[in-house]
Amino acid sequence: MAGGPPKALQSTGPYSLRDMPHPLAGSSSEEAVGGDSTPSPDLLMARSFGDKDLILPNGGTPAGTSSPASSSSLLNRLQLDDDIDGETRDLFVTVDDPKKHVCTMETYITYRITTKSTRAEFDLPEYSVRRRYQDFDWLRSKLEESQPTHLIPPLPEKFVVKGVVDRFSEEFVETRRKALDKFLKRITDHPVLSFNEHFNVFLTAKDLNAYKKQGMALLTRVGESVKHVTGGYKLRSRPLEFAAIGEYLDTFALKLGTIDRIAQRIIKEEIEYLVELREYGPVYSTWSALEGELAEPLEGVSACIGNCSTALEELTDDMTEDFLPVLREYILYSDSMKSVLKKRDQVQAEYEAKLEAVALRKEDRPKVPADVEKCQDRMECFNADLKADMERWQNNKRQDFRQLLMGLADKNIQYYEKCLMAWESIIPLLQEKQETK
Repeated sequence: MAGGPPKALQSTGPYSLRDMPHPLAGSSSEEAVGGDSTPSPDLLMARSFGDKDLILPNGGTPAGTSSPASSSSLLNRLQLDDDIDGETRDLFVTVDDPKKHVCTMETYITYRITTKSTRAEFDLPEYSVRRRYQDFDWLRSKLEESQPTHLIPPLPEKFVVKGVVDRFSEEFVETRRKALDKFLKRITDHPVLSFNEHFNVFLTAKDLNAYKKQGMALLTRVGESVKHVTGGYKLRSRPLEFAAIGEYLDTFALKLGTIDRIAQRIIKEEIEYLVELREYGPVYSTWSALEGELAEPLEGVSACIGNCSTALEELTDDMTEDFLPVLREYILYSDSMKSVLKKRDQVQAEYEAKLEAVALRKEDRPKVPADVEKCQDRMECFNADLKADMERWQNNKRQDFRQLLMGLADKNIQYYEKCLMAWESIIPLLQEKQETK
């Protein structure tokens, strides 16, 4: 960067996220995106977090179409691509085969991590290692240290309330396995994180503990600068686009938190209702032993309530195992994004403090020191990486929630269809008695 007067804090201004090249990348990374007009920053953020969320990929389903003939056709109408960006995948990671280990000091679960890749960074085409939760936690910490400008996917919460959730139950272990599998797949799909040295070691090292003790890689220079204390300097203001991201994340987390609390109450009430149904149905069965002509209809009602109980239990399990984990993952995701925003603000504050120090020098045309130029490069790098990750996160969110809500609708339709069929089965029994009379 050539010397000259201090530069003011740069912003992408009216440009779209896709129009912004990485400041440290070559000209080959500058890709223009078609468009006849350039929106203002305010319109840009509104469109990014508003209208864009309503666009259906792959054609979608136009408004006004008739409802499907059966619940299974709902999922058939939702076509989701495995690869959002249409990139050619060369790294595949799966988490499966949880095993319980009982030692003298502790009991814990390990998971098998299977990796298949054609990348040159891997010596073998396939690896299989076992990892426990604390290993995943170590990986995430290392990614945060070495890639501070990027959004690191969240892990499922480690601690559970003792006596309320059994962390060794099959249901809990399976839910955690799915979350850990998604965590690694998020990293695998990332164009930068997937090439991280620590990620490679996590996937391939037979003895990960030995690597942890060695401490091969220290914090990167960018990471060190993020932790730099700016001497109490207060950030003037975030650029409009980042301020809009912060406001969006606050509202998004608030809405998801509310939905999560209400959904948990609904599940609790459904479980209580399920207990009542299981006591309610057998009463009709015992009553039928006292009746003559009513015996068969009463038995039918008992069986009907039993079928409804089974259907409700399946619906509750789906809510607990499939719906709630996605909500909680994205609540944690918003916290991760806020953390990256805070780090970006620290770099901007450092840059502004250095600019002021240069401006206070009694020189006609003060030369910008190299450390100020480097700080500006770090800030621009932060801005580009953060916006790219935000766009990727928005794409993932739209796809995940479209699939989640479609699944929720499908499960509810199946539940009500089963209850309807159960109650309709009683009608012929009652009609037969009326015809006999």
